[in-house]
Amino acid sequence: VADTLAQAGHNVTVYGASKNVIPKAKYKYIELEPKTQDNLIASALVGSSILYKFANVVETIASASNDSLTHPRVQRLLREHGPGDFDLVIVGYFMNDATFALAAHFQCPLILSFMIQPVLALNSFIGNPNELAYTPNVLGNQKQPMNFVSRVKNFISVGMEMAFAILNVHVQEKIYDYNFPSDRYPPLDEVRKNVSLIFTNHHFSQGPIRPNVPNLIEIGGIQIKEKPDPLPTDIAKVLDESKEGVIYFSLGSNIKGSHLNEEKIKIMFNVISKLPYKVLWKWSPTELPGESKNIIFRDWLPQDDILAHPNVKLFITHGGMGSVVESQYHGVPMVGIPLFGDQPSNMVNVERSGYGLAVDYLTLSEESLNNAIQDVLNNPKYKEAVQTFSRLYRDRPMTPRETVVYWVDYVLRHKGAKHMQSPAVHMNRWQLLSLDVIGFLLAIVLTISVVIVKVCKLICCRGRKNKLPKVEKAKKN
Repeated sequence: VADTLAQAGHNVTVYGASKNVIPKAKYKYIELEPKTQDNLIASALVGSSILYKFANVVETIASASNDSLTHPRVQRLLREHGPGDFDLVIVGYFMNDATFALAAHFQCPLILSFMIQPVLALNSFIGNPNELAYTPNVLGNQKQPMNFVSRVKNFISVGMEMAFAILNVHVQEKIYDYNFPSDRYPPLDEVRKNVSLIFTNHHFSQGPIRPNVPNLIEIGGIQIKEKPDPLPTDIAKVLDESKEGVIYFSLGSNIKGSHLNEEKIKIMFNVISKLPYKVLWKWSPTELPGESKNIIFRDWLPQDDILAHPNVKLFITHGGMGSVVESQYHGVPMVGIPLFGDQPSNMVNVERSGYGLAVDYLTLSEESLNNAIQDVLNNPKYKEAVQTFSRLYRDRPMTPRETVVYWVDYVLRHKGAKHMQSPAVHMNRWQLLSLDVIGFLLAIVLTISVVIVKVCKLICCRGRKNKLPKVEKAKKN
């Protein structure tokens, strides 16, 4: 997003907790050396669903938010710049609500950028509806259409996510209040309600089909270049000369070998080293899992440009949304080893759509991994399915980058675009579910019913009293 805006002529400054991955970028990049992000979050999540491990990382993510806000370079930014110095703040969102304070400090519009389809917390910022009956929770493994059992599971997963979201809000508010005192800054709850727009790295063709408010903008595939950059000479040579095909293997930018179980690493190496194909393996630590003539290890590889090469036969991936999208865009079938978060759900969708297969990391064996690789490599149905989807995914009125530029300019032109904000942002949960209205109407119905019953009883009692004297006279006669 930052690169797209800089290419369009905007003056962009980026503060990031990792190394700048875009060479020769036109934006100004300021690296914040992370204390917690790299190792603790990844290690806490590997091999589990985020719904069950989320509570274990809330404090870690809170520490990461606090580290960013208290970093000397950020503190210098806050000291030297104030309202009017920046026209817009864009925050990459991952439960880091406290960082919204930057928009409050500069008194400018706030845009959020999220790596997958919206989750519960994001929806609340802009009043996006949560349609539990037919929209699967992104952190669950349900798929449309949902039967009764799936809807029960979906309801439970949403409830768990809501509980964790409430916990995170409490922790983030403590960080915000400590660093941004109430005598100078609005409360975090008020800042949350001033989110102008949200970008999600998602496209409706991926599903699920759901309603969205106008300021939820899909930019699925934003990281994909319309024209691939030239590959490094040695990598280009391997791809060009391997007419039988090349396998690309990466478990994402956040996962290092040190986060993985040694036995699992050995299983992966044993299977891959026996394949009759060249394998490009992204591997971060200096200590390699082994040596094999068919494996080329690199600590960094231009993933998008590699997947665009026609000789890539298979992508072995962790199933992160960015990687899945790039593979779908370029029509490359997948074998997934999902580790945490949305990755299991993403790979469930990949399998159901016929774009590849997934193997469970916790029960990973040489047999299960090899069987999945051989099936996807030798059965043309996977490649045909993903290439069909690739044509569907690319068919849109504007490219993701054009979409980003248009909507950022729109927010700037209209000074936050308040007219797009849903009234739901300023309503509590009772009002959103119309529980107050339902309660009011039930109270009226109940009151009327009670009155009717009492009136009927009164009429009946009077009728009986009027009949009693006549009965007595009849007896005397």
